[in-house]
Amino acid sequence: MQKSTQEYAELYRAILSLETEEECSAFLDDLFTIAELKAAAQRIKVARLLYTGTTCNAAAKETGASTATVSRVNKCLNYGPGGYKIVLDRIIADKAEE
Repeated sequence: MQKSTQEYAELYRAILSLETEEECSAFLDDLFTIAELKAAAQRIKVARLLYTGTTCNAAAKETGASTATVSRVNKCLNYGPGGYKIVLDRIIADKAEE
């Protein structure tokens, strides 16, 4: 997948410009349909469960995600460019500080 297009760069800059959870919520609500946003949130939850040691079957059962979705997220965690790991390490660290 080519990721160097102007459209991708503009999307990345838009995301990086957000400063608060409220701004992020407003932007994502505008950008995605309800179904797309739910799917993205579900993938993050699946990734967190897998990253913290939950099995694929248990993650599918707990989240209601399809086994195909769980498998794809697991593949990204193990062989992807590391985006989920970056986000999850930060989320986990933030929760530990609370």
